[in-house]
Amino acid sequence: MTSAPLAARLSIPSGPLFFPVTAFGPDGGLGLDAYRAHVRAGVEAGGAAVFAVCGTGEFHAVTPEEFKACVAAAVEAADGRVPVIAGAGYGTALAIRYAQLAEDAGADGLLAMPPYLVKAEQQGLLRHYRALADATSLEVIVYQRDNAVFTPEAVVELAAHPKIIGFKDGLGDMDLMQRIVSTVRSAGTTGRASTAGHEDFLYFNGLPTAELTGLAYRGIGVSLYSSAVFCFAPDIAQAFHRALNSGDDATANRLVDGFYRPFVELRNQGRGFAVALVKAGVRLRGIEVGEVRTPLHEPSEQQIKELAELIERGRALITEGADA
Repeated sequence: MTSAPLAARLSIPSGPLFFPVTAFGPDGGLGLDAYRAHVRAGVEAGGAAVFAVCGTGEFHAVTPEEFKACVAAAVEAADGRVPVIAGAGYGTALAIRYAQLAEDAGADGLLAMPPYLVKAEQQGLLRHYRALADATSLEVIVYQRDNAVFTPEAVVELAAHPKIIGFKDGLGDMDLMQRIVSTVRSAGTTGRASTAGHEDFLYFNGLPTAELTGLAYRGIGVSLYSSAVFCFAPDIAQAFHRALNSGDDATANRLVDGFYRPFVELRNQGRGFAVALVKAGVRLRGIEVGEVRTPLHEPSEQQIKELAELIERGRALITEGADA
């Protein structure tokens, strides 16, 4: 952990947000050496933050003991160069337990994932996330997806909590996101540095392949995003990130058309491929992170071959842009 406010460290889009996969060995146990190598490679490639054991990191498939070991390994590998944010989820009691484990392991913050299984009313969701934020010293980003969908008024309430610093959208409803951003802004809960000790409330594009919708989210002022592609093709992810943040829409669109859209089409061939295909890509990069745990399943050899070809196509698109 560092003394710098987490929101301030995240608010500068210096690179894509890195969501490493969790490495498993041949025996099915944790592969912490491979995990450290994977995290270290991502930090050295310019990832702006490490989000350890979240959705791409198979949070659902690890034990609490494995979770703590992975977060500690991520903190060790990041070595203070970028913040480490750990996942926390399930019901309130377990989410608090994971938050405490993350704090003990040295994490800088939490990504609060949806409660397990149940659908709750807004007041119940607010009680859940407030309790999680109150449970440790760590600042929290709330992840909207699946059964945790918020009204703009509820996000105003979240943003008023001094330790809830951001809102990650994994739903993709642009009308709702625009209304959330506008309502929070109008309520005056952004710009809270004078009263809450940190920067403006942050928003993140958290869709499975966020680059595909990056231009749309940028249009409503959301420039921070999670990049699964960064796990296995950081050069492509960085090229897109530079284009998106510099206004080079020609390059961004070239990469969307030639790489990201075909990648999403390949990803959509299997349930859970938002994790499994990414993990296969990391193995193609030469880091032995193992296979996904059940109930997810591996891509076929043909799908992995198509992924390898697609990565090469993406790299050619970068070169094409440099030569233009």
